[in-house]
Amino acid sequence: MLDRTKADTADPALAERNDCLRGAGTRSAPADRAAEEHHDINRGWRRASREPSLADVFGSIKTRPTGPMWRKLIAFLGPGYLVAVGYMDPGNWATSLAGGSKFGYALLSIALLSNIMAIILQALCARLGVASGRDLAQACRDAFPRFVAWPLWALAELAICATDLAEVIGTAIGLNLLFGIPLELGVILTALDVFLILGMQRLGFRYIEAFIVALLGVIAACFGIQIAMADPDWGRVILGFAPTVEIVRNPEMLYLALGILGATVMPHNLYLHSGIVQTRAYGRSVAERREAITLATMDSTIALMFALTINASILILAAATFHKIGQTNVAELGQVHSFLAPLLGSALAPTLFGIALLCCGLNSTVTATLSGQIVMEGFLDIRLPPWMRRLATRALAIIPAAIVTIWWGSQGTAKLLILSQVILSLQLPFAIVPLVMFTADKRKMGPLVAPRWITALAALVAVTVIALNVKLLADFFAAL
Repeated sequence: MLDRTKADTADPALAERNDCLRGAGTRSAPADRAAEEHHDINRGWRRASREPSLADVFGSIKTRPTGPMWRKLIAFLGPGYLVAVGYMDPGNWATSLAGGSKFGYALLSIALLSNIMAIILQALCARLGVASGRDLAQACRDAFPRFVAWPLWALAELAICATDLAEVIGTAIGLNLLFGIPLELGVILTALDVFLILGMQRLGFRYIEAFIVALLGVIAACFGIQIAMADPDWGRVILGFAPTVEIVRNPEMLYLALGILGATVMPHNLYLHSGIVQTRAYGRSVAERREAITLATMDSTIALMFALTINASILILAAATFHKIGQTNVAELGQVHSFLAPLLGSALAPTLFGIALLCCGLNSTVTATLSGQIVMEGFLDIRLPPWMRRLATRALAIIPAAIVTIWWGSQGTAKLLILSQVILSLQLPFAIVPLVMFTADKRKMGPLVAPRWITALAALVAVTVIALNVKLLADFFAAL
């Protein structure tokens, strides 16, 4: 029998959790069965799970073990909306606006396809976190040797920096549109949002979730009003959700399609979801964990359908306004703000656009902070204060954003936003493949291993992403 560690002694909650996992102490028969089942689930891992993901909020939100399903679901609602934020960040706006203005409603099919991919992958993330007690970063560190795990960590950090870059530029543009703050100053001011995150973390994880949901509600209201003003051709909108081979044949359309894919299925979200799903205090038995997986999957699916609505609204707005009158090269967020008033005949439209953009930037701050913490702690097994980790990744994002805004002004921001999303798309396979491998491994997942049909769909997603990336790179080098 193992003795308690110093960390266990300092944290009674963690001690109780680890006692259960180790099989220490005197327990009742149900507790014995839970420990045995957990041991059976984790027999495929090389090392025992030591520190939980996001230890300061691990298991901090109570769930309902009994009662109707809808009451149980309410306790699990929240993590999915944090994940959904990554599917509608400012980088996604740039790609959707560019796609809608240039190709009309044609790329709505990519938004739909990306959302279906996201639902499948996020379901696997929830399964990994609940079944193994590990987030994706911790699982990679355990399963792979260092010469594989360290490059995966570097690629994950690159993805987070690309996400942070889009959020920095989007927030700065939002501040400029609403308050006239120069872009250069706005980029620097975004570094201060670290204090907002730290303040909410002290209040509790539910406050962070409430903050996210409130801002998402504001974004939805803003776009709902703008879509009503734009009065799009709903027949063409419906047809836009049908895929076309032109997307693959046209290199420019494929580039924007990959940008939308990278902005929708974001690699840092895979790490994020596998960690934050463990903020729920679900039971340890296989039956309780199976139900937790079901509820967490329902949470993320509902949230991602909401995200699809926002993503489609951005593209529809661009198609119904800019593409309709022949303005096919609109990608700058500042351009959109100035063009909306004359096109929609209302001075309210640009303000609503700026408010929604600023809310998106603030929301992305939260998810970038949490995912960065999960990735760094999971891969490197180090614990840095959140403010220190946040400032480090913030500096990596602010430096290129400041260079672009100072050198090119607002004219260069859209290209950088779209490029950041393509970088995310290129990094996706290095997060998707390990996720599919782990959740399909019965030795690691035990009786909670992913069903074969889900694994097959996820593998198809991985192959699709890799094939599109190869096609993009081939077109890029052919054009040199």
